[in-house]
Amino acid sequence: MDGLTGFGTTLLTMLRDILPIAAILFGFQALVLRRKIKEPARIAMGMVLVLLGLTLFLEGLEMALFPIGRLMAQQLTAPEFIYGSAAAASGPLHWLDYLWIYVFAGAIGFSAAIAEPALMAVAIKANQVSGGTITVRGLRFAVAMGSAVGVAVGAFRIVTGMPLHWLIICGFVVVMIQTLSAPRAMIPLAYDSGPVTSSTVIVPLVVALGLGLAEAIPGRSPLLDGFGMIASTCLFPIIAVMAYAQLGEWQARRLKKSSEQK
Repeated sequence: MDGLTGFGTTLLTMLRDILPIAAILFGFQALVLRRKIKEPARIAMGMVLVLLGLTLFLEGLEMALFPIGRLMAQQLTAPEFIYGSAAAASGPLHWLDYLWIYVFAGAIGFSAAIAEPALMAVAIKANQVSGGTITVRGLRFAVAMGSAVGVAVGAFRIVTGMPLHWLIICGFVVVMIQTLSAPRAMIPLAYDSGPVTSSTVIVPLVVALGLGLAEAIPGRSPLLDGFGMIASTCLFPIIAVMAYAQLGEWQARRLKKSSEQK
């Protein structure tokens, strides 16, 4: 009964959030464009499926992803795991003792980015627009590597207590330097690749991991330290995509120079 009550509450909440969007879309169609809505039954069925899908997604987050993220963070930071036994902990833990946390965070960031539907859509469109110059696999791999580094760096920030604003400032300094030398055609795509990673799959996992880390590590606040991982997760894919473009341009120049010498 508690599960059904929770599902019903989430369903009503999502209905309240979706109704204004539907009202704007249908209102502009009828009052501004003054056109009839084509296939209204199909559109209505699609809206119902969106409503049910979002409700099930949010319920799944609460039931599975958030708890397992916290559980993994607690288990990986436990002295029993780090030292082999609680009695072996002779003093405060050093940031190097949390190596498996960084590995786990990087693996989560990479795998979640690869599975991100929004990234797949952007990569396919970029491949079509560029005439195949930008490969789907290459762009997805570059963004996933950036996301992996971003989540790992976010975990490192929580472990060490590094101020978030210094991390973001240093990251954007790198982005600005890369922007001056990166291929112009890739700069807009690189800047879009960051927000693409803050979508359906990555956000729940990263937020759950960040909150779990902040709760498990002594001296950390879930509110002050648990959030902010999404910021680094969005930042590093921009750096990775521009680095990918710069590397590709360098290889192209090298091949051209080699062919001219022959």
